[in-house]
Amino acid sequence: MKELLGTGVALVTPFNEDKSVDFEGLARLVNYQIDNGINYLVVLGTTGEPATLTLEEKEQIKATIIKENNGRLPLVLGIGGNNTMAVAAEIKTTDLKAYSAILSVSPYYNKPTQEGIYQHFKVISEASTKPIILYNVPGRTGKNMEASTILRLANDFENIVAVKEAAGDIVQAMRIIQHKPADFMVISGDDMIALPMVLAGGSGVISVIGQGVPKDFSKMIQLGLQKNVVEANKLHFKIMDSIDYIFEECNPSGIKALLQKQAICSSNVRLPLVKATEKLEQKLINFIDNY
Repeated sequence: MKELLGTGVALVTPFNEDKSVDFEGLARLVNYQIDNGINYLVVLGTTGEPATLTLEEKEQIKATIIKENNGRLPLVLGIGGNNTMAVAAEIKTTDLKAYSAILSVSPYYNKPTQEGIYQHFKVISEASTKPIILYNVPGRTGKNMEASTILRLANDFENIVAVKEAAGDIVQAMRIIQHKPADFMVISGDDMIALPMVLAGGSGVISVIGQGVPKDFSKMIQLGLQKNVVEANKLHFKIMDSIDYIFEECNPSGIKALLQKQAICSSNVRLPLVKATEKLEQKLINFIDNY
């Protein structure tokens, strides 16, 4: 899956003042990524607020991104959940022609055992005609997908090709990298440790901050893949404060405030999320002004 090497971004869903989807802002966002060296786009990941979108809106968002992208970058589609049979049914009934892979989150809320997580992804694997990226984000799901479970899935199912590893645990990531099959990709899901993961043998990142500072962030990851540590670190430290800021209150409120400052889209989010506070907005404004 060479098309998933480097920097992918989990696109936000821009909203108008009345909280309807801002499709013009979405088109601007897509072009901003393409024009600034991002390698692939993730559609309807967590950052896209899919939990508060209607089915009709999701279809319109997918259609807008596919049209605007026009085949220029690979696309990854988020299809996941905690009802295994419903996720499998959605995969089977979704038109996946435009997508290179599916990103599927480990089941949240139910808190299954490691065996339950394995059996969940076994069903997902059998339902999918496309490659699957596992998504481990215990801060959101309430349950860590352990390295042994990820490696078991990687070895047992040919179409499970990667993991987006967002446990924030560099040691766990290194254990997966150490023992993974040769062509299995370990993709950082945590912007702050994306570069260390790449330098340890990871394949890149699915990023949030990447869509706000795409040129430098994607360059940083490319330098990391080339093992140019000194230059990659310079960019990491240049960007670093903004990563703290965008996650300070909640995601995607922070990144949307940053994108608003850059006149790409508004900072509006849908409840139960709320917009970034004035204090956080000012930090982000200062960051961009000094950048």
